[in-house]
Formats: sequence, structure tokens, C-alpha cells
Amino acid sequence: MSCRSLFIVFAALLALGGCNKIDPNSPLGQRQAIFKQMLKTSEDLGGMLRGRLKFEGDGFASGAAHLDELSHQPWKHFPAVKEEHSNARDEVWQRQERFNELARDLEASTAALVSASSARPLAPEAVAAPLQKVEDACEACHKEFRDY
Repeated sequence: MSCRSLFIVFAALLALGGCNKIDPNSPLGQRQAIFKQMLKTSEDLGGMLRGRLKFEGDGFASGAAHLDELSHQPWKHFPAVKEEHSNARDEVWQRQERFNELARDLEASTAALVSASSARPLAPEAVAAPLQKVEDACEACHKEFRDY
């Protein structure tokens, strides 16, 4: 194969590889980034409670506060019309009242986690149930509105 043919094949593969990229500045890209941060933060908190990571009270409280801050952000990035590559079901736009209700449930559960995290010294037992409520709120919304 000549260098020119190799270059054409490489250029075509490169062009095709970029076709499925999500614009990080689009509403979809922005909310995906927020949801990834939320997942990472909640996994770290869960890891502290389940022994995967060392439990540190101040680190847990800081993570809980960060998760609470993040829990208020993705909803503004859901446009009036569903995007082409969204992993959300059409029901997000068809049943907005329920979707918003579940979003508020998540926000309330992260606020309760922050409140439970304010005790010093912070014991894992004090935050286990509030973190479970956060996880349950995430799961409830995913079951109804995420397209797996």
C-alpha cells in the first residue's frame, strides 16, 4: 500500500472516530460531566463506608458538601427538546413534573447527608443511612428516566 493510500485510510478513520464525540459545551456534554463528577464523589463516599477507602471524617464531610453542590447543577442542562445522543428516556421531557420531583428528592437527600456529616467526630454509622438515601434517590431516577 502506498503512502498516499495509507494516509487516506488514516484520515478517513480519524474523521469517523470523531463523529460520535459529544460537544463538552453542549447541554448534554455539561450534564454528563456533572453526573460523572457526582458518580465519582458518591463512589468515594461509599468507598469510605464500605472499607474500600480509609474513612476520614473531614474528607467525607467535604465530599458530602461537594455532592450536595453538584446535585443542584445538572437540571439546568436539560433543554426543552431531547438531544440525539442522550441516554435519557423520552419521559424526561414528557413527564417533567415527575422528573423534577425526583431531582428535588436527590437535592434533599444530599442536603440531609451534609447535615449528618457536620457532627464531630464523624462516625461512619452517622452517615451510612443518609448516604443510602442519596444512592436510593439516584437509583429511583435512573429506573424511571435513564435509557440503559
